[in-house]
Amino acid sequence: MTDALKRLSDEGVAIWLDDLSRKRITSGNLAELLDQQHVVGVTTNPSIFQKAISGGDGYEAQLSDLAARKLTVDEAVRMITTADVRNAADVLRPVFDATGGQDGRVSIEVDPRLAHHTRATIAEAKQLAWLVDRPNTLIKIPATKAGLPAITEVIGLGISVNVTLIFSLERYREVMDAYLAGLEKAKAAGLDLSKIRSVASFFVSRVDTEIDKRLDALGTPEAKAARGKAGLANARLAYEAYEEVFFSDRWQALDRAGAHKQRPLWASTGVKDPAYKDTLYVDDLVAPGTVNTMPEATLEATADHGSITGNTIAGTYEQSRAEIDAVEKLGIAYDDVVNLLEEEGVEKFEASWNDLLKSTEAELKRLAPSEG
Repeated sequence: MTDALKRLSDEGVAIWLDDLSRKRITSGNLAELLDQQHVVGVTTNPSIFQKAISGGDGYEAQLSDLAARKLTVDEAVRMITTADVRNAADVLRPVFDATGGQDGRVSIEVDPRLAHHTRATIAEAKQLAWLVDRPNTLIKIPATKAGLPAITEVIGLGISVNVTLIFSLERYREVMDAYLAGLEKAKAAGLDLSKIRSVASFFVSRVDTEIDKRLDALGTPEAKAARGKAGLANARLAYEAYEEVFFSDRWQALDRAGAHKQRPLWASTGVKDPAYKDTLYVDDLVAPGTVNTMPEATLEATADHGSITGNTIAGTYEQSRAEIDAVEKLGIAYDDVVNLLEEEGVEKFEASWNDLLKSTEAELKRLAPSEG
């Protein structure tokens, strides 16, 4: 083992785990990761819950109780997922207290079937915040067009938000604008801005997966040379946008009122292509004020052989623009790629949620008490 995770943390990168299950909580594994691996936060999504609950370990007693109460499958899934997030938040509470609320956070996502419905997303975010009832929760709202006004409204109510499924630089700027608008609403309502936190989850590996697929179809030497560069370039340019927005006059006014910057969070950091180093999206996205949420395999790989050599984003913007331009010149339209990825991202989470509902419904039926 190296000290790579400590070095990463020392560079100002908050290390979060992109996974959660009841067994991870009850076995003490989550507490161990906080103690030994510099983990200071947890993210969840519909796919993570589908995998955890379908695996079944630790859920039978609660499922049996829910079956006895004849809850609907939607209600049952929310009871199960919010229980896991609440308990994980309690494990992380000392980190939350020690960092003044910056870390020690656990994220839970609104029902992905609501991704294109603003009012329903707002209502769901309020309900989730009430159900989990922990100050160190982040409510995940997807960065769809319908999600943007929901982000503003929910932040304006004083609820902390993790904005998810961001792929494009244009959408990321819209997300930051929605956050600032929410803070302005909260300020006008007399809320304490220092209590509101947010991260913006910018997805990395999926950009390379889609663009590399199109480059491989071209098959030219130029296309081959462009492989594996767009994901990092896109994320680095997102950090440039973050620096611009959070040094603007508009931000300074909110900063004076006690607001906190919305940190960029690197999501989808598990490397999909075995040709690339398995710590690529950690080693090459180091900059202060960021979060990197890693699946456990990436966390372990970074601990074992990560190469943390200081800030790897500073000074890269010109090269990053050139790398995106190179892909465009080969006939691969950036806007087409990122729009497709957003659409597919919502669809994948919705499919996972539907699978979770089906498997939970089967368990509720199996465990339902016989009449009388």
